[in-house]
Formats: sequence, C-alpha cells, structure tokens
Amino acid sequence: MITLKLATSLDGRIATAQGESRWITGPEAREQVHRLRSTHDAVLIGVGTALADDPELTVRLPAYDGPQPARIVLDSHQRLPVTSRLALSARDIPTYLVSLAPLDPALARLGVRGVGVRADAAGRPDLTAALSALGELGLHRLFVEGGGETAASFLRRGRVTRLEWFRAPIIIGGDGRSAVDALSLDALADAPRLRRTEVRVLGEDLWESYERI
Repeated sequence: MITLKLATSLDGRIATAQGESRWITGPEAREQVHRLRSTHDAVLIGVGTALADDPELTVRLPAYDGPQPARIVLDSHQRLPVTSRLALSARDIPTYLVSLAPLDPALARLGVRGVGVRADAAGRPDLTAALSALGELGLHRLFVEGGGETAASFLRRGRVTRLEWFRAPIIIGGDGRSAVDALSLDALADAPRLRRTEVRVLGEDLWESYERI
C-alpha cells in the first residue's frame, strides 16, 4: 500500500519560488501527519527533500511509544550528506538509500543501508524495481512525503493507493513550487483518477482523503 501525502496551499504549491515551505499547514495538520506516519512501515522521500529540509521523518506525538517507521531516500547519486539527521540517526532507526551504485562506505559506517536498483529511462532509480526490493525487506506500507518529482513518479506509474491532501487557506501563485511535477499527459483520459472518501477540518486547514479507483 502506498500513501501519498501532500501539504499545500489552495493552489497546490508546496513552497515559494525561493523554497520557503515551513510551515504551510498548521499544527493540527502536522500532528495528523505524524499519526499517519505511525501506521506505515516506512516514510519515503526524494533526495531533493532531504537536502532542502534535513528532515527526521520520525513520529513525534505526545506519549507515543510505538515503533518508528523506517526512512527511505531515493538518491540516484548518493548525495545524502553524512551530516544529515537521517544519516546520523541511522543506527537507531532503519534508514535505506535507494540508488544506482553500491553504498558509499561513509554512509554505511553510520548505519545507512543501501538498496541498489537499475536505472529507468530518465537515469533515476527504477521505481518498480525499488518497490520490489523494499517489499523483500518487509516494507509493504509506504508513506510518500517527497516533493513534486517524487509525487509525479508514483502517480505516473499508477502506484498511489491512497492520497492524503492537507490544504492551507493561502495562495502562493504560479511562481511557487508545485506539489506534483509534470505528468506528460496527452489527454484527460490519461489522468490519474481518485475517489474522495472524506473531508475534515483541522484547525484552519482542510484534510482530504482519496483512494485509487
């Protein structure tokens, strides 16, 4: 099961043109994201998000004492810094780097685990191969929190089972960074189709849930 999480402005932007993104949604929405993380085996991002935000990708809730989901980074050329919070906490929480080459020894010494896969036509880790390898590791419920490129990769291949969309009542405009990069659609009939299952209010934000048709 693959859940795609988006946290955006009303016009579908995840950051300003300069990359500012903290915080678009309010504390209630962010708390719910942590609850959703806790129900998945792993949280997945692209290396661009890792470099821009240096996230922990942990469940941080009051009194939470359950297991932490594993962390997965799609990183073709192993750009994840050894000084990142993900790398420095890899001995405490399983952290996987999906890339095209054997794992950098410096990252391995910190406890990061390598998942080598073939390249796709664009020279990035082949998503089908990556998901197969992760499944063999027992990671079957993935929570995808990456940027526009990562979101588009999963949507293009029809791999999104559920979509959890948190929308803040702000408008960033066309020069902001889109939540989903180009899907290269030739016709509306080719667009990914989802069914809305619920809409809830969280503070000033909306939380919309969708499932694949």
